[in-house]
Amino acid sequence: MATALRDQTAAIPIKGYAWLPDLRRRTHGQPAPIRLMGRPAVAIGGPAAAQFFYAAGHIQRHDAIPGMVLDTLFGRGAVHTLDGHAHELRKAMFVSLLIGDGVDTLAKHVGTAFDEAVDARRGGPPFSLFDETAEVIAEAVRRWVGIPDGVLPAADLVAMVDGFATAGPRQARARLARRRQERRLARLIEDVRREEPSPNALSAIAHHTADGYLMDARTAAVELLNIVRPATAVSYFVAFAAHALERWPGHRQRVADDDRYALACTDEVRRFYPFVPFLGGLAAQDLHFQRTPIRQGTMVLLDVYGQHHDERVWPEPYRFRPERFLDRPVGPFELIPQGGGDPRTGHRCPGEQITIALLSTITQRLARLDYYLPPQNLSIDLSRIPARVSSGPRIAVV
Repeated sequence: MATALRDQTAAIPIKGYAWLPDLRRRTHGQPAPIRLMGRPAVAIGGPAAAQFFYAAGHIQRHDAIPGMVLDTLFGRGAVHTLDGHAHELRKAMFVSLLIGDGVDTLAKHVGTAFDEAVDARRGGPPFSLFDETAEVIAEAVRRWVGIPDGVLPAADLVAMVDGFATAGPRQARARLARRRQERRLARLIEDVRREEPSPNALSAIAHHTADGYLMDARTAAVELLNIVRPATAVSYFVAFAAHALERWPGHRQRVADDDRYALACTDEVRRFYPFVPFLGGLAAQDLHFQRTPIRQGTMVLLDVYGQHHDERVWPEPYRFRPERFLDRPVGPFELIPQGGGDPRTGHRCPGEQITIALLSTITQRLARLDYYLPPQNLSIDLSRIPARVSSGPRIAVV
């Protein structure tokens, strides 16, 4: 038992995405009691664990997210840190903005902008698909939200995502990028509040009231970033989609021709490739899961990457098979790259619909595009969080 309860913090940057699955294999899939950052924790995984994790009243988010993640990825005071009624009020704002007909409009804008960007590169030297896609998405989402041109460069948005799980230079760049953009957006929020409300997300967030009060300008800036930043992060998945089409080219024609198969390929990319390693929160009360007691205040870790590669949930989990998403409907606690449950009421990301729409739009365009990958390093380092295709990848449009 002493070995099982050894503090595991130092193992995360070494093992990365393999850390939690390896740990849970040693307990044969049962809850794994550990210590993390000096505090008691328990690691769980599987659809039943996801349902337990997202059950009302089980997990507290406030004070659960480490400062290095708040100061880079989410921001202080973000919706991700709220519980109860405060979370319901803030979440309702995001649902009204991110779930609906406007998503299709955004996807069309991104698709058109992507076509224009690759056309401009046609016949030229190879370029980074990751970087180009981040620029395209960031610009389209800024316009969709109502943010003026020249604000929120894609490089800063990517930096916030790329540095949340490391203590090195990437973390420093992420912190600087967030501080810089929060200050800039807070000033923009204050300017917008002097104007009449407009039908866009920028105005909706600026004028949003919770319990009758406006959010302070900095918190409003944080939540504005929590729309544009995750959308720009779809560039990670686009790079993975290009990797999949290169490694398993037999899927390419069907993705190009069949919208339903393109959506299935999108879900398989989100399942197969590494993005979110795990999710965490604090037990809000004394709980039991699979006959394991979990004391109030214990850190509960939900193994996302391990669940997506569990043969009990996904037969042949290390085969890239978009067909699996055509065979049967997927439950709300099985595919969880952006959380589990109902995004309208729980803690599942309401921007998931945007992720799916943008990724499927660009993946289908890639499948139809005449391009090639020159010799390069296409490896994916699972010790790096978030993982990336090492070379971008770089593509050349014919």
